[in-house]
Amino acid sequence: MTAELPNGDRLELPDGATGSDAARSIGEGLARAAIAIEVDGEIRDLGRPLPDGDSPARIRILTERDPEALQVIRHDAAHVLATAVKELYPDVKISIGPPIDDGFYYDFDFPDGVKVGEDDLERIEQKMREHIKADEQFERTDISSAEALERFRAEHEDYKVELIEDLDTDTVSLYRNGPFTDLCRGPHGPGTKRIKALKLTSVAGAYWRGDSNRPMLTRIYGTAFFSKEQLDEHLRRIEEAKARDHRKLGRELGLFDFDPVSPGSTFWTPKGTTLYNQIVALSRTMQEERGYVEVKTPLVYESTLWETSGHWGKYKENIFVTQYEDREFGFKPMNCPGHCKLYSLQRWSYRDLPFRCAEPGLLHRREPSGTLHGLLRVRHFIQDDAHIFCREDQVADEVERCMSFAHDIYRMFDFPVHVELSTRPDPEHRLGDDAFWDKTESMLREALEAGGHDYRVAEGEGAFYAPKIDLHMTDSLGRSWQLGTVQLDYNMPERFGLTYSGADNAEHMPVMIHRALFGSFERFIGILLEHTAGELPFWLAPVQTTVLPIADRHLDYAQQVAEQLRDAGLRTDLDERTESIGKKIRSAELEKIPYMLVVGDREAENGEVGVRRHREGDLGSMPVKDLVERLVAATLDRE
Repeated sequence: MTAELPNGDRLELPDGATGSDAARSIGEGLARAAIAIEVDGEIRDLGRPLPDGDSPARIRILTERDPEALQVIRHDAAHVLATAVKELYPDVKISIGPPIDDGFYYDFDFPDGVKVGEDDLERIEQKMREHIKADEQFERTDISSAEALERFRAEHEDYKVELIEDLDTDTVSLYRNGPFTDLCRGPHGPGTKRIKALKLTSVAGAYWRGDSNRPMLTRIYGTAFFSKEQLDEHLRRIEEAKARDHRKLGRELGLFDFDPVSPGSTFWTPKGTTLYNQIVALSRTMQEERGYVEVKTPLVYESTLWETSGHWGKYKENIFVTQYEDREFGFKPMNCPGHCKLYSLQRWSYRDLPFRCAEPGLLHRREPSGTLHGLLRVRHFIQDDAHIFCREDQVADEVERCMSFAHDIYRMFDFPVHVELSTRPDPEHRLGDDAFWDKTESMLREALEAGGHDYRVAEGEGAFYAPKIDLHMTDSLGRSWQLGTVQLDYNMPERFGLTYSGADNAEHMPVMIHRALFGSFERFIGILLEHTAGELPFWLAPVQTTVLPIADRHLDYAQQVAEQLRDAGLRTDLDERTESIGKKIRSAELEKIPYMLVVGDREAENGEVGVRRHREGDLGSMPVKDLVERLVAATLDRE
């Protein structure tokens, strides 16, 4: 048989050769370093035979230098975790344990009365190290589904039985390492000793298959690396992420909080509301400058609207539904159907297009309780939702205008972004035929290339009704977040029967572009807080300056200074507490207020303030008038 390497070289191998044989034929050093093999785009165990076909198999040997190899050993570590837990708690039932972006997890159903928490992780980790040190080999066996069912029923592994029953396949694969055998499709590395460094990080609850009506399982998270240095750096970043957690910062800075009385909904304080309103106002201003008009549509719609849009059939599980007078209604999870209805209520000419309508409207989505996460995953939110109704010949220009708008926003916040073209989901989860998807995907691709945008393709990640352009930012901790989206849609205008009168006096259907660039304002603020560690830019800070009188006798002058600043439009606090000036400064530093203005005898006599910059310290004294001019300019320039 023949195999082709990434550089085009070919290997001649005997029939039945494995990935290990291929690595060894290249060199013994590579064979010792090999973790797995990629065969025609699929990651596989080294021990599996290579496919024998008419054309050469394209192969790539994976070592520690390849990111895919790290995922393989994290999968190994998940099985070692299950091995250790089963050994320590023999009556536990095993669920699933995949690798994830930054590590791995395994879900367990512990017997009644057994509670496993953070304090148990070190004991489990120690048992894992014993199995790693033993270098237990991963051995794959393919057996019939009937045999597997018989085995796992005998072992009372109910979750494995359910998984096999749902697979609808004649055979399944099992992997054994040491005393533990698991239902698994792989791939795995050669043995447990390839895991050089690991750490169990946390314990959480997780519903079986994400269904709140199913059992609550115990999820143990961990991570694994090829070196202790890589692990230490990862753990350092985790600690930094904890310090930057927007939920923690929201409470510390007095911006927002949450309460079980309304899960997934934010309680914004006056300071937080100021921040929120600043972002919304920025969005409104930038939209108006770019030819958008703001509209307002209802919050609740009868089911017929959602049936027309297709959401009732494809998205109903995410809609809050209520009934009144024998009619079923849904709270809107997005604005697009309402905007289609708004468009349909008047007549349009080709001269009226493009019609760019925007609405920072209140939305609700029925997210499962287990997925809620501060501002990043909520049930109640507002986004900078806009829809552009245009002629087909205007699409390329409108997409480019959206992309330019997006980059203007992200540059303002120093967000490094990358672009993805998200294409059609699988047939069961999309509307429209292949011709529709071919056409719309091509139009977005051509628009991106005409605008000179670098992008990658995210296969299958499009919306159920249309392909889309997604914009992702990488934050200061190296994490990727999706922010904006631009979606091309012929489907919804067709479903709503939208038309305009063309130059030929005939009726034509407009193209609809869905556009959100901040995304939800809640999520944007959460990402911004974590990216900046709460150090918001001066122009955006809820409190831009605070005036700090040294003693009570300086209070009258401090009030005058505060009024001058407020009259100039600067968001200013006055600390009237009878505390030492040192304590007032420390409080302002903790609140991350950009400027602290100290006033005492000399400042009152000279009409000045002592200026301190957050994290920079004393900047010296300055006349109040000069300071006001400087800070107003910084606000206008968004510094």
